Amino acid sequence: MAPVASYSLDRSLRCVGGGRVIIGGSPLKLFRLSAAGTALFGRLKDGEAVPSNPLIERLLDSGAIHPRHPPRIAAHQVTVVIPAYEPPPGALARLVAQVAGVAEVFIVDDASPLPIPALAGASTLRHHINRGPGAARMTGLANVSTPFVAFVDTDVELPPEWLAPLLAHFDDPLVAAVAPRVASRGGSTLIQRYETRRSPLDLGPEPARVHSGTRVSYVPSAVLICRTDALNKVGGFDPVLRFGEDVDLVWRLTGAAFRVRYEPSVVVIHNPRTSLQNLIRQRFDYGTSAASLAERHPGALAPVIIDRTSAGAWMLAVVGWPISGALVAVVSTARFAYKLRAIPDGTSEALRLAGLGNLYAGRSLASAATRAWWPFSVLAALVSRRARYLLAAAAVVPAGMDWIRDRPGIQPVKYLALRIIDDMAYGSGVAVGCWRHRSIASVRPRLTRASTQPE
Repeated sequence: MAPVASYSLDRSLRCVGGGRVIIGGSPLKLFRLSAAGTALFGRLKDGEAVPSNPLIERLLDSGAIHPRHPPRIAAHQVTVVIPAYEPPPGALARLVAQVAGVAEVFIVDDASPLPIPALAGASTLRHHINRGPGAARMTGLANVSTPFVAFVDTDVELPPEWLAPLLAHFDDPLVAAVAPRVASRGGSTLIQRYETRRSPLDLGPEPARVHSGTRVSYVPSAVLICRTDALNKVGGFDPVLRFGEDVDLVWRLTGAAFRVRYEPSVVVIHNPRTSLQNLIRQRFDYGTSAASLAERHPGALAPVIIDRTSAGAWMLAVVGWPISGALVAVVSTARFAYKLRAIPDGTSEALRLAGLGNLYAGRSLASAATRAWWPFSVLAALVSRRARYLLAAAAVVPAGMDWIRDRPGIQPVKYLALRIIDDMAYGSGVAVGCWRHRSIASVRPRLTRASTQPE
């Protein structure tokens, strides 16, 4: 039986042409609606619960709408697995209390120097050799007999009623995993304030479908609820990976035609890095996983995913031919406007989308230049004055725009310095991963083409 749900509209969604055309999702897609499709979309906008159908499925899979399923699954259908290595004092007892009501709790001690003692309300499993968080989760998974399993790290704090909104998504039989928002606890130190705004675990306040190449391309496993049989079908976490094992799992699930959802209405609190050294170590370690992930999932981890015409326009500008780059952008905009010529306000919408697309493409290239590509950018800057100016602009302008928007409570110069250190640490890890794997797949850009999906 098709699931019945109400839906929220993605922030990107726009209706043009009197409601006969909708544009939205990630990446952006254009849908031409029939009369019946227009009527159905009107019901969605009004918040009416409707059964699944082909239009809704396409909108879901494009990320244009997000489901609100009624809660039907009880906590006693869930087993909690907590991988642990030298957990903070009291953390495990706190977590066990916060997950009360689930079927069972397994604590997997990943060879802590001092064995984790038995704890009321949980079963403890122990590795005699440290094997990493992915292997610890798999040890716990082998003991799970419930339909759903929740993986919870020791450095998070769960809010009351955290489980029900996440479980509700499993009313859709294609959903294999759901993750909440992981927000940094914050604090008074400079690093803690920076982590509050720039934690790689915090994916923002907007719901999303999770898929490579989209606005939310992965979710962390700090808290991750999974359908047990789907997890077993794809082999679960790869115990070989010390970092990036959660990204790898998500992409294998979506590659097997399952859905993964990001549900930020549930916010769990994560302890931030406490020192600059710890921040650099974390970002570097994350970067080293890029090469391995790029080998396993070709094209999914490109440092920049950009439309071909936008890439051409920006590259012409970068090499010193800005007028030629502008002409390419104008021609591509005119072609897009021609596609939308039959839609009321189609020309103005084409101009808006093309302008925003080129701006986002420029920002994406700037991010890649100062992050994944920074070792190459610095080499270019050593021999070219133009490259030095471009690299400085790529580092300063996006960070300045973010500072103005977010007001992070950090002086602009300090915020810029931390952004540069953050990006360089990650980029250094990427470079080391490339060297270890003798592969440049993780730094290769991915060129795309704009799509139009008729309905």
